[in-house]
Amino acid sequence: MDKKFDLLTLGQALLRLSPVRDDRLVRGDTLIRQVGGAELNVAVGASLLGLKTGVITKLPSHEMGAYIKNTVRSYGISDDYIIYDSNKDARVGIYFYENGAYPRKPNVIYDRKNSCFETISVNEFSEDMYKSTTCFHTTGITLALCEKSRENAIEMIKKFKDNGSIISFDVNFRANLWSGEEARDTIEKILPFVDIFFCSEDTARLTFGKRGDVGEIMKSFTEEYPISIVASTQRTVHSPKVHDFGSVIYNAYQDKYYTEKPYKAIDVVDRIGSGDAYIAGALYGLLHYRLDCEKALAYGNAYSTVKNTIPGDVPSSNLNDIDNIIADHNMTDGYKSEMNR
Repeated sequence: MDKKFDLLTLGQALLRLSPVRDDRLVRGDTLIRQVGGAELNVAVGASLLGLKTGVITKLPSHEMGAYIKNTVRSYGISDDYIIYDSNKDARVGIYFYENGAYPRKPNVIYDRKNSCFETISVNEFSEDMYKSTTCFHTTGITLALCEKSRENAIEMIKKFKDNGSIISFDVNFRANLWSGEEARDTIEKILPFVDIFFCSEDTARLTFGKRGDVGEIMKSFTEEYPISIVASTQRTVHSPKVHDFGSVIYNAYQDKYYTEKPYKAIDVVDRIGSGDAYIAGALYGLLHYRLDCEKALAYGNAYSTVKNTIPGDVPSSNLNDIDNIIADHNMTDGYKSEMNR
């Protein structure tokens, strides 16, 4: 039976406010308004690549909620499962971000507590939603926001799993939201339901206490839980504006690792959302090409790399853009055009 969606994501949508260019939060007078949020970023990227996506979230019924809803719609994402809070105190989460320039690092200040998303409940959605998608994705950020959002996310994971959806989960650890011990205790409760697991090597070591090389760490998750695929990104930061990027994917059924040469010396404009773009590309490869890990690796690496070069949280590259990037990356010799025209 065909599903209405290829991918649904659950998460808090945020307003991002940033100084112009490389100005400082402490002195700039002008802030640029944009929309972001880890799970929303994934839905945007997957939609631009061609998947049918939707977001599950809760927004205030005033103008800021309408602004986010209109942004969601502009990327071809369904808003069928956006619900609205008409309470006079309803608010949307906010974060402030300033770019870094060596030796000054980027800076993030969150103002996301007590947003209406924290009151979201499974009881606000019809049972049909849990039958509507091939894949459901959420992250550790949603689990960490508050006890209510945590309980809601865990119940949704179980409901989607019971209805045959593939469960995708990104640890996406944020130290300002919860401790490593809290994250481990909670995430280990949902790992028995997870099919596709995104976790960086550093997070695996610090949060889950893993030992060994990256391959041993990834494989250990599939030995302890019924996880089918584990993906781990690998980023080398030379400066705030020069990074290398690659990843490793492990397929437990095949007992096989997938990797490729990294993208070198990326010209970083804005790294926020690049991890989410990786997940969007990887899920596109897995869902569109029937769990093809080689495709997931190629699209994940390329999409994340390109997102680093684009301001704002959400990606903006379509499938043709990424196919061209992948083709250039895989070219071993010959002429590479500097301009498409």
